[in-house]
Amino acid sequence: MTSVTSLFSPVEADLCILTDNLKTLVGARHPILYAAAEHLFGAGGKQVRPAVVLLISQATMLEQDITPRHRRLAEITEMIHTASLVHDDVVDESQVRRNVPTINSLYNNRVAVLAGDFLFGQSAWYLANLGNLEVVKLLSEVIKDMAEGEIQQGLNRFNTTTTIEAYLEKTYNKTASLIANSAKAAGLLSGVSADIAEHLYHYGRHLGLAFQIVDDILDFTASTEVLGKPAASDLISGNLTAPVLYALKEKPQLEILIEREFAQTDDIEQAIILVKEGQGIERSRELAAHHAQAAVQNLTRLKPSESCQALIDLADYVLSRLY
Repeated sequence: MTSVTSLFSPVEADLCILTDNLKTLVGARHPILYAAAEHLFGAGGKQVRPAVVLLISQATMLEQDITPRHRRLAEITEMIHTASLVHDDVVDESQVRRNVPTINSLYNNRVAVLAGDFLFGQSAWYLANLGNLEVVKLLSEVIKDMAEGEIQQGLNRFNTTTTIEAYLEKTYNKTASLIANSAKAAGLLSGVSADIAEHLYHYGRHLGLAFQIVDDILDFTASTEVLGKPAASDLISGNLTAPVLYALKEKPQLEILIEREFAQTDDIEQAIILVKEGQGIERSRELAAHHAQAAVQNLTRLKPSESCQALIDLADYVLSRLY
């Protein structure tokens, strides 16, 4: 399987600079914020979101170097993503992410919430300083979408009537909106046409959906060590993802276990078995493949380049994580 690191080789130098810059941008004012920034940005994340921004920047600026504004957009994107993770960990009471302790477990919920708020505030300030109103609107929409997605997830815990459509809407808000809108924003900073900007948005949207669907499958098929968090953690917390929603259609007893919120001792183990027995995981794979293929289709307007090929290969990589 191709490693994600090798996929990002066209922008590797920029990604290294980005990590150091983020620690400085976030943590310069306070020791706890610096410690949090060091912890968050040094935790071995794949940096998919800023890499997509930088690759699109290169793929749309073939005749010249990408600008400092492109690089700052990549930093803002990772800042927003990280802020959302910090808040998610508080809401979900998570103790571990990427195999390292979460901010809320290292310090406390109050510090974690404030650190997340600070990251959102910093990202908004740097966003405004890009001096591009359309880009400001796009990334502001992302922050709204993320909050809406978290609310949708919270209101639908253990809700066995949740539809695949509702799941995809929530997944767009929580995950795909950032990739979609930052992809479009990168194109706008390069001065692409409205048509190409829209295709870049849809590339990011479909890639983000595929990425999250694959994550939701891995929650059932990968080990805790690989996941960097407890396996089946979404199901345990009542967050019903694609494999579960598909399994519910063919395993009526799964509905009983979910609706009583796994109150009995072996309920969660039984639920995991039911999900794995049915077609839910296979149907989720097909859904992820559909979105990965749709992502690639939206790149046909770009001229061939190393960066464009990396964006195509990224969609393949997302699916290859399942095998």
